[in-house]
Amino acid sequence: MKIVEKDFRVISKNRSQMIDITNQVSSLVGQSGITNGDVIVYCPHTTAAITINENADPSVPHDILLTLEELVPHHRSGYRHSEGNSDAHCKSSIIGCSRQIPIKDGSLNLGSWQGIFFCEFDGPRSRKVIVQIRGE
Repeated sequence: MKIVEKDFRVISKNRSQMIDITNQVSSLVGQSGITNGDVIVYCPHTTAAITINENADPSVPHDILLTLEELVPHHRSGYRHSEGNSDAHCKSSIIGCSRQIPIKDGSLNLGSWQGIFFCEFDGPRSRKVIVQIRGE
């Protein structure tokens, strides 16, 4: 089994934002030479996350962020974390810091409407995404 690990930067412009990183991940998979296996997309930040969802309609990321803000508001009485980003930590834990995607015939084996998103909850910032590609 071959393992290739790469990383790239994502720059957010808003406090909360979903950034489609499908093309960056797909490009790294193609460069790896691995045709069958899997890829792990990992976010090493406690106020950001990785998810998979529809990337054809920009209203989907908007609706996800709207729902997360309603469930976990930025300003809420009772937060104790002194940096003022308690909501970002909670949202990151809810969404999760990584996703695993199968690779088939050299391509990401995503559904027709699926894309990989970097979820920023405490921006704007420059962030790192780690991609580990494994297989044959």
